[in-house]
Amino acid sequence: MLLKLMNAKKTLEIGVFTGYSLLTTALALPHDGQEGKLKMEFDFVFVDADKPNYINYHEQAIKLVKVGGVIAYDNTLWYGSVVSNEEEVPERLRASQKPIIELNKYLASDPRIEIAQISIGDGVTLCRRVL
Repeated sequence: MLLKLMNAKKTLEIGVFTGYSLLTTALALPHDGQEGKLKMEFDFVFVDADKPNYINYHEQAIKLVKVGGVIAYDNTLWYGSVVSNEEEVPERLRASQKPIIELNKYLASDPRIEIAQISIGDGVTLCRRVL
């Protein structure tokens, strides 16, 4: 729905597990839409990759998405652990807890974007590039 509302035609996905979100993106594109050449300027970038590198991905994505375009980050609530003390977080989630907390702070202070965190799934943060 978001891609249709934006009339996104050029999209990029960083990180593919089963391919579900990539397929969903492809199906939402208009007939003249395109998925992925790194030399182009994108309307929409979706990031669902290794969490410790999310800030690095952000710095690359901000260069690739056009002003007015959107970068979406998946798992930004990280099973609710972003508001928990580390010792309360299950061991399997701890390696990414701190990087996700750092990402959320980083995005909140980035003057190049406006953000909205949506509590669907495990949290999605939408970043609209303004500069």
